Amino acid sequence: MGDVLEVSEVPEAPKTLEAVEGVEEPAVEKPAVAEAAEAPQEPPTPPRARRRGRTTLLIAGAAVLGLLAGTCAGYLVQADREPTKLPSLSQPALAQAKGEGPEPLSAAQDRRVKTDGDLRKLLIKRPKGAKDWEFPPGEDGWLDAADYADWVEDSKTFFGDLVTDEFRRTATTTWRVGSAHSVEIRLVQYRQEEYLAAAEAAADWNVEGTRSWPIPGTGDGMVFVTTKPETEAGYQPMYRAQAHAWRGDIAMEVWLYDTRPISKAKIMDLAKRQMERL
Repeated sequence: MGDVLEVSEVPEAPKTLEAVEGVEEPAVEKPAVAEAAEAPQEPPTPPRARRRGRTTLLIAGAAVLGLLAGTCAGYLVQADREPTKLPSLSQPALAQAKGEGPEPLSAAQDRRVKTDGDLRKLLIKRPKGAKDWEFPPGEDGWLDAADYADWVEDSKTFFGDLVTDEFRRTATTTWRVGSAHSVEIRLVQYRQEEYLAAAEAAADWNVEGTRSWPIPGTGDGMVFVTTKPETEAGYQPMYRAQAHAWRGDIAMEVWLYDTRPISKAKIMDLAKRQMERL
């Protein structure tokens, strides 16, 4: 037979990676974004709330304990002390002065006695040869509120003001010298339980068309003298001068009328002499 060809061993095919035993396939990591998308998101856990009030309660408790301890200590201290004697409620009798008391003030010294008495006695005396007015105001030297308000143009309003100002009474005296010179003096007294009405009455004068001067020794007393005569149909032209001051509860008014100009000295003399009697 012919020669037999010897066939060599066929080489084995190379093993793939899967066929290799004992070698594990390396793991491939998946993106974290994908995992986060797949897994549901849980809400964040809130922080644990802190318990409140514990410190405040401790401080309050300590304060109460301190107060109780101080009170107890005070009682213990006082318990060991002797009681304090209280002063007697009855006062000792005062010794009365012996002998007669001081003499009461005379009317000349006690101004209250003068002003509570007859005001007409405080008016200055009329000069010798002076005559009465033909129609003197008031009655027997007195003016009540209605009589006093009647000489003002708006008598109704003025009467209401007198009531508000606690008007008490008015003493007046009048005289005339010759045929044209006339004088009237008024002492207007107020009760003055609420305020100084006499001072207000004496200061409530602002006379236009006059010259004015202060009255010495009266504080805010003033005299006024007209520079021109006042004219009225059927009457002679008349000059006027007036003085206003106050002392205590009495307001003084002095009025002069004359057909001739009135001097400052004339009205000032009357005002000063009248204030000296108050």
